[in-house]
Amino acid sequence: MPVPALRLLAAAALLAAAMPVAGAQDQPVRVRGTIDRVEGGLYIVKARGGSELKVKLPDNVMVVSLIKASLADIKPGSYVGVSGMPQPDGSQKALEVHIFPEAMRGVGEGHRPWDLQPSSTMTNGAVDQSSASTDGQVLTLKYKDGEKKIVVTPETSIVTYQPGDKSELKPGAPIFISAATKGADGTLETPRINVGRGVAPPM
Repeated sequence: MPVPALRLLAAAALLAAAMPVAGAQDQPVRVRGTIDRVEGGLYIVKARGGSELKVKLPDNVMVVSLIKASLADIKPGSYVGVSGMPQPDGSQKALEVHIFPEAMRGVGEGHRPWDLQPSSTMTNGAVDQSSASTDGQVLTLKYKDGEKKIVVTPETSIVTYQPGDKSELKPGAPIFISAATKGADGTLETPRINVGRGVAPPM
């Protein structure tokens, strides 16, 4: 298997690690923010909430780049992840859509709560149908336990994944970490990190 495919397969753990683990005593820490500076091997990240976090990365850190995509890139059968807001009719209004490479098909499949916004959800599944509506494009996502109708509006962020490089982790780079562990001194460690390439990771 080509190296990029292997790296993308490994990146699947990033999404899987983001799923809540029942009964876990040490929940993973999610980091959303921008790299402010690098000090002595530590990446100082300014979190979206304004706090400053210290992140330690191994030499072989898995870097996954997120790049901007469009509705036209979502094809029948595409495996996608959608962060959305529940609507009164049972559909989800998409805040963001992640178009996964084939190597990540099946990762995090299903529908569950997500912490992007209060009451937001995450739905990972395959696009079964697509139709236009007055509110936007409506996607029907199917997953092993059911299906959800997703309304994609012009304001919805749409991204796709590519293998990244550690050189992209520089001051000003927007990043997302799904599952960091916190050390006794408060430093966060993670083997995997998402970096925006021309777009902020919307996760």
